[in-house]
Amino acid sequence: MLNAERSSMLHGILLIALFSFAAFYVGDMEWAKHLSISPMIIGIVFGMLYANSLRNNLPSTWVPGITFCAKRILRLGIIFYGFRLTIQDVSAVGMPAIVVDAIVVLVTVLGGIVLGRFLKLDRDIAMLTSVGAGICGAAAVLGAEGAINAKPYKTAVAVSTVVIFGTLAMFLYPILYRNGIFDLAPETMGIMTGSTVHEVAHVVGAGNVMGKEVSDVAIIVKMIRVMMLVLVLLVLSWWAARRTPEPDFENEVTALSQKKIAIPWFAVFFLVVIGFNSIDILPKAVVASINTVDTFLLTMAMTALGAETSFDKFKKAGLKPFVLAALLFCWLMGGGYLIAKYLVPVLL
Repeated sequence: MLNAERSSMLHGILLIALFSFAAFYVGDMEWAKHLSISPMIIGIVFGMLYANSLRNNLPSTWVPGITFCAKRILRLGIIFYGFRLTIQDVSAVGMPAIVVDAIVVLVTVLGGIVLGRFLKLDRDIAMLTSVGAGICGAAAVLGAEGAINAKPYKTAVAVSTVVIFGTLAMFLYPILYRNGIFDLAPETMGIMTGSTVHEVAHVVGAGNVMGKEVSDVAIIVKMIRVMMLVLVLLVLSWWAARRTPEPDFENEVTALSQKKIAIPWFAVFFLVVIGFNSIDILPKAVVASINTVDTFLLTMAMTALGAETSFDKFKKAGLKPFVLAALLFCWLMGGGYLIAKYLVPVLL
């Protein structure tokens, strides 16, 4: 019986792996590279297409394998994400980047929560959207999902918002910079880009268009911002343990379980990996290979989330998540420019 369950679970994992390989294949195409569309984004699209077409024909015994990808493999992917970062990245840019990143993350996350309440938006969706916009897009949403145990469709909705507005920023920032609307020095523009654009891939895409001087700074500032994910996840875990239960699940068992703080160990290991990577023991080729495997793991997690998300659930969420994401985007672009224009010169 146990072997049969494991076999069925393996079928679900292999299904997600198959979709992920397809996402990697598409992501390697020139048009996808040109638009800086990562396999993770393609994976969630494939998963959602499957969820709204062939999912009803899926044996129910395969579902645990999909859930395993959305939960366990996700955490493993976040841990190995640390191989993209080093402590040296922080020292390379210095205090201005840390201060600006901290302001952006704090205002975006807290501001998003407040706006979510004002919009009467589901609190998990508001939290996930705010963290995704404030830190590093889809990867931050996935990490936050693991800390607060949100439903898969809520995670997919939040990912969709950060992908849409992150892509918009990737195209809009270079246009505004080239036309002098963002009248900033290259290093300052790099700090603004790295501290306000959603995805790492979007920062790379926008930075490459604006030039090497902008791109080099932007990527490092973005990596510092990613490091702040650990602290945010620890706070989210504490918040999830203290919050009042949703009305649908309000009972004594849930109330008692909510009092226990579940430390997101994957976030702690993420920080440990960053420290190990900073020692620079492993050859660059090995680290590059690990990063490729990590991207595949995260693609599997995104695909699994997509496979759990039907369009009916998007309808249930409504337009409010996208309104929140749009407001946060306006803050990141407008507020980020003012910070870069007036605060960064003082810090430098």
